[in-house]
Amino acid sequence: MSNFPKLGILGGGQLGKMLCQAASEWHLPIYVLDRDENFPAAPYATVFQHGDFRDYEDVMAFAHGLDVLTIEIEHIDTRALHELEKTGVKVYPQPAVIDLIKDKGLQKQFYADHGIATTDFQLFGSKEEIIRAVNAGAVQLPFVQKTRTGGYDGQGVSVIRTRQDLEQRLLEGPSLIEDLADIEKELAVIVARSATGEVKVFTTVEMEFHPTANLVEFLICPAALDGDTDGRASKLAVDVAQKMEIVGLLAVELFLTRDGELLVNEVAPRPHNSGHPTIEACATSQYEQHLRAILGLPLGDPQLLRPAAMINLLGEEGSRGPTRYQGWMDVLAIPEVHPHLYGKAETRPFRKMGHLTALGDTVAMARQRAAQAKSLLRIVAAE
Repeated sequence: MSNFPKLGILGGGQLGKMLCQAASEWHLPIYVLDRDENFPAAPYATVFQHGDFRDYEDVMAFAHGLDVLTIEIEHIDTRALHELEKTGVKVYPQPAVIDLIKDKGLQKQFYADHGIATTDFQLFGSKEEIIRAVNAGAVQLPFVQKTRTGGYDGQGVSVIRTRQDLEQRLLEGPSLIEDLADIEKELAVIVARSATGEVKVFTTVEMEFHPTANLVEFLICPAALDGDTDGRASKLAVDVAQKMEIVGLLAVELFLTRDGELLVNEVAPRPHNSGHPTIEACATSQYEQHLRAILGLPLGDPQLLRPAAMINLLGEEGSRGPTRYQGWMDVLAIPEVHPHLYGKAETRPFRKMGHLTALGDTVAMARQRAAQAKSLLRIVAAE
């Protein structure tokens, strides 16, 4: 459409795919940079350019002639984004915000500096420094260690409970350690903020994690919260987005402690796994909302229309190779179940291969349908 700017996405994974799908509703051309020609967004991108979004030269070459640039993953080369911003390309989220968020140490320090409730933390340059701090009594077990950069989809996180863990499970490189919160629920709130300062907030969701993979297994929308807690969660998420001055989406992950305190865990400056149910369950999906925000359009209505439950479709444990779906036909027979397959050619243990959203008259009905689908569908390697 001629009156739309030229929009580029750095990364063509599943989030890029769903951004492209949302853009297709407006016949908005999308340019995508990715290293893999068989990436999930491939059938939906208007123009594909082969290259590495972590490489300065590739990003600069890709952005030539584009008006707006966005991301589907924050672990990218922001040097190019800063340079492009100076030349007049609109980069959303802004490079400075990406720099802040992709370094978990800077992110946590931002919360501390701006009065945003979060767990107590300390920064360390190496695992040897952590061991010395524990031996000196400056750090007490148990704690959570997170690498400052590069962690994604459950990677870069280690829970250290014992001396044996300290010897065997500490992660290499610069990291932060934080107290183990006494968690009752893990929540997420997605905030959209446009360049004009308009803000819209999606319904708070509850995340239930896989016991070993550190990935969301069930996501429940809306979260089972009293009105006061729900309001505080939304207000806290908006406060973070406003203080960061982000343009686009900000997914804010929260801990609700057993004494009722809300703490910011971490954030993501892009569409997020916790927002997948918005495609079927909300008046405006997170993907359309992100496009509206970065293109300077009025933000859509984020109202929840139907209770929903979402599951991530993960590669089977112990299975690696060409992707095969088992039980697919049975899943399609369940009412109000909406599977999304990402088109990844190879499966491996706990790899995100798709997701599935189930709707219902109640949260319990939606969850029952999602659980039924989960019991039927397996993603394994073809023999």
